[in-house]
Amino acid sequence: MIWQLHSPTDSEMTNQLMTDLGVSQSIAALLIQRGVRTFKQAKTFFRPSLEQLHDPMLMADMTKAVKRIKLALDNDEFIMVFGDYDVDGTTAVALMATYLSNRTDKLTTYIPDRYSEGYGLSLQGIDFAADNDISLMIVLDCGIKAINEVSYAKTLGIDIIICDHHTPAETIPDAIAVLDPKRPDCNYPFKDLCGCGVGFKLIQGIEQSEGHSVESLMPYLDLVAVSIGADMVSMTDENRVMTYFGLQQINTRPRPGLKALMSHFDLDEFRNSDVVFKIAPRINAAGRMEHGNFAVALLMAQDEQLARQLADKIETYNTDRRELDQGITNEALAQIQSNHEVNQFSTVVYNPNWLKGVIGIVASRLTETHYRPTVVFTKSGDHLVASARSVKGYDLYSTLEACSDTMIQFGGHKYAAGLTIREDQYDNFKERFEKEVASRITKDQLLPTLHIDLELDFSDITPKFYRILEQFAPFGPDNMTPVFMTQSAVDSGFGKQVGVNGDHLKLNLQQSGKLFSAIGFGLGDRLDRTQNNAPIDVAYTIEMNEWNGNKNLQLKLRDLK
Repeated sequence: MIWQLHSPTDSEMTNQLMTDLGVSQSIAALLIQRGVRTFKQAKTFFRPSLEQLHDPMLMADMTKAVKRIKLALDNDEFIMVFGDYDVDGTTAVALMATYLSNRTDKLTTYIPDRYSEGYGLSLQGIDFAADNDISLMIVLDCGIKAINEVSYAKTLGIDIIICDHHTPAETIPDAIAVLDPKRPDCNYPFKDLCGCGVGFKLIQGIEQSEGHSVESLMPYLDLVAVSIGADMVSMTDENRVMTYFGLQQINTRPRPGLKALMSHFDLDEFRNSDVVFKIAPRINAAGRMEHGNFAVALLMAQDEQLARQLADKIETYNTDRRELDQGITNEALAQIQSNHEVNQFSTVVYNPNWLKGVIGIVASRLTETHYRPTVVFTKSGDHLVASARSVKGYDLYSTLEACSDTMIQFGGHKYAAGLTIREDQYDNFKERFEKEVASRITKDQLLPTLHIDLELDFSDITPKFYRILEQFAPFGPDNMTPVFMTQSAVDSGFGKQVGVNGDHLKLNLQQSGKLFSAIGFGLGDRLDRTQNNAPIDVAYTIEMNEWNGNKNLQLKLRDLK
């Protein structure tokens, strides 16, 4: 693993911020790294406010969307809320449907079946709408490329409002309104909303048009926070504000569905990392193993007993999902070894029997293992479908664009995508993808890089330092938990392997006259490097460890040398 220490911040600027805020040099440097350079910016960073959210009417087509929804409500029209089957889509559907259900009972939700319909706005969903006299569809977390589907809906007399956050093609669908901050002609000031976030801006637009403040929408921010965390969008600007207040909602007044999911964990407080690694995978498991409708039903449930029943069922799905994706990952790793492809610039694997619902997770696991742009295929009907994942700094989406003539369709982001090809194009795609990656990727992108914010002495780590550090939360992309490094630390001699198989490393590290306990998950095989007072450099985050009622600062090791 390459350690990449953040370049030093401007000393004059750092000293000025230290003076203005009355903080240490380390804290000032961390703030400057995050774009906080003045007292005013620090106040905004440390004291998020709903007033910091942007005017939803700045988004292209927002006025049209609000007007069309209010017309549908006034005319008592039947409305369908349609969304993708992942966390972003199901939270968006639950948010929009819960909000509209307070205004009309002419409402239905629709989540496409991952296996029979696939990703995005489906013809089956449109036909369902037509068969049930639905005249308005609100499409969330998908639809930006659904040109043919929107045209088909128009022939049936169905209006569509699209709320998406994916990158559009040159032509956007001819819908009543297309809300997507990534539209080239959209002047909305923040481009990194998730799909549920775009849905939230729409209901904010409705509330604002009626003279209500955004505070009235606090109960919906729990879903937005879950979606932001799960979709790994930038934790800056209004994403950070919505997550901050969404986590407050989750920890104080969670909706019954989230409360039921949270009851499976013995935690006093849920943080964004708990949303990402505990709540989101369970919501996702419904769409992977059974149907996304289960997730929507859970998130919309008003009755606590029903919520518990649905949460227990989803917990079972998640257990099954974990076993399945681990088995498929092992099969994929064996395939890479047997084909002698370990030294290639990309990883492309295929098995017609792999479950479509978990190939995205498998792609992520393979990327972590081999650190290559990765595509995992399985068979779906007459075609092959795949999930693709990238490595840090490498633009997967542009690579897929260069191979687009081998595909039926594709879509996604810089780091994650989905695609469909004809079965007879597999070998051609695999060869083209490897060729494109080989010509574009750099040597550094083929090695995992650990980005380190600051070098510290242990003497810098104090309870006050940690208290201020906690106020940097919520953490996420572009505002990650700070990673520190310390040179020449020495284990006190009580280092040991812990865990069932000795996979983890427990140390008591000394440096600069201070002692800290340290835990390194997955670093158990490094124990020998810490013996006999050997000085080591450690990279770590800082956390509060509670044991038997005692709280102490602990180092969570990321790597050691």
